Amino acid sequence: MQKDNIQALGKLIATPKNVLVIGHKNPDGDAIGSCMGWALFLRSLGHQVEVIMPNDYPDFLTWVPAQEEIVLFSENPDSVQKSVSDSDLIFTLDFNHFSRLGEDFARVLKSSDSTFVMIDHHEQPDDYAEVCISHPEYGSTAELVFECIFHLDMLDKINKEVASCLYLGIMTDTGSFKFPSTTARTHEIASVLITKGAKSSEIQQKTFDSSSYHRLKLLGQAMQNLKYLPEYSTAYIHLSQDEMDKNNFQKGDTEGFVNYGLSIKGVVLAAIFKEDKNQNIIKISFRSKGNFDVNKLARTHFHGGGHINAAGGRSDLSLKETMEKFVHLLDAYKTELNAAL
Repeated sequence: MQKDNIQALGKLIATPKNVLVIGHKNPDGDAIGSCMGWALFLRSLGHQVEVIMPNDYPDFLTWVPAQEEIVLFSENPDSVQKSVSDSDLIFTLDFNHFSRLGEDFARVLKSSDSTFVMIDHHEQPDDYAEVCISHPEYGSTAELVFECIFHLDMLDKINKEVASCLYLGIMTDTGSFKFPSTTARTHEIASVLITKGAKSSEIQQKTFDSSSYHRLKLLGQAMQNLKYLPEYSTAYIHLSQDEMDKNNFQKGDTEGFVNYGLSIKGVVLAAIFKEDKNQNIIKISFRSKGNFDVNKLARTHFHGGGHINAAGGRSDLSLKETMEKFVHLLDAYKTELNAAL
């Protein structure tokens, strides 16, 4: 972490300001955890802080400390626009391009004269931020938030609530510490957060062991649709809009489904394709093992991106055509896939 960035960050938060903390569209555990952890930390320094998300987040994140104060742009665009106008300092966490906000929210931020700070762990950051703390080698943005607090020499400001938020972000974005991005430093940080009051087993239970009956039925449908292509070390799942509707799909219900394909012995690449008739697109999530780069796959072929072992994308084709395109592409990656482990 660059010393100049930490010094600049320290100067920006040295005196109380009107601050916004913003996460990406369809926020996940890292977006909610890192944003709420950073916001609660800033409040302890005397800042007036508002947390804004482009749209709603899954029910399994409603236990997060102070999450009930989050303002949703999708429901309060006029209020958010005023908050942006009145702000002195805007932090964008867990994304590095305004396109992750949706067109309307992005337009509001682009018109702002506030000072922007980016804290993020995705590749290819945009250049909108005055201070850019971007480290793709980290497994989560929550880890970077901790590192900022650590390098500012303010660990004493991490209380149980901040620790719980940051632990959530790290836990979810590292696949419960299973992904290759998990390092010795990741475990060191987790240890400090537990010491500060984060209850590991309780956070795991609240986040992962709260499935609804309908979610489990949807998982059963997904498993029926699972395809395994041993010649390409690949597995994929698909869910149509009708299948999701029949099982009372709620936001976040398919979280983690893609990992079931990756759990098959010998599989290097896993994907899930979900039909979204409201947006008339197919939403795609990719996961991989070893050195197979799904970020490159998503950016090159599916208008997306992310990390080496976890990425997302979309397709404007039909569900059937999207899967056919995916399977057709595998032939070009066959050698790379079979050599990845």
